[in-house]
Amino acid sequence: MGLKSAVKIVLKKCFNIGPEDIEDYRKRGVKIGKNPGLYNCQLDYGHGYLIEIGDNAKFAHVTILTHDASSKNALGYSKIARVKIGNDVFIGHGSIILPGTTIGDRVVIGAGSVVKGDIPSDSVAVGNPAKVVCTYDKYVENNRERMKNSPVYDVPWDKKTSDDIMKIKQDLADGTIGFDV
Repeated sequence: MGLKSAVKIVLKKCFNIGPEDIEDYRKRGVKIGKNPGLYNCQLDYGHGYLIEIGDNAKFAHVTILTHDASSKNALGYSKIARVKIGNDVFIGHGSIILPGTTIGDRVVIGAGSVVKGDIPSDSVAVGNPAKVVCTYDKYVENNRERMKNSPVYDVPWDKKTSDDIMKIKQDLADGTIGFDV
């Protein structure tokens, strides 16, 4: 096995919930739709049957909780509630989804957000607590416009050469935002 293949295996193990992990979560009752991209996520393992994730969900380093043990010492019981996440949802790095949360379809949750309650379909929400800041369509439109005057890179990360990487670093050295596949 070559170095590139070994690196791919290590990265997959470290940064992606693989098919075997998804099947394990499904056995625990988590409903996960088609085409998931769950990268280094923590799904509430003990109460997984309370989690529902739609199709084309993409998460990076996200924690989904369906229990709150803050009442355990005093009452002997943890509070539990469902979490439902719709189709075509992106949840950014380090976000925490709390029990009792519903996220609609076509939603972007910004990195580091803490989400509790309802986030409506076709929206972008950020912060702690997460609040809706714009519509999904406005977010896409703004980024499409920004791409017209920004560097756009079409080589997948695992196929970039050292020259590609050097060019990207130079292009973005002054704080410019670029777009990558």
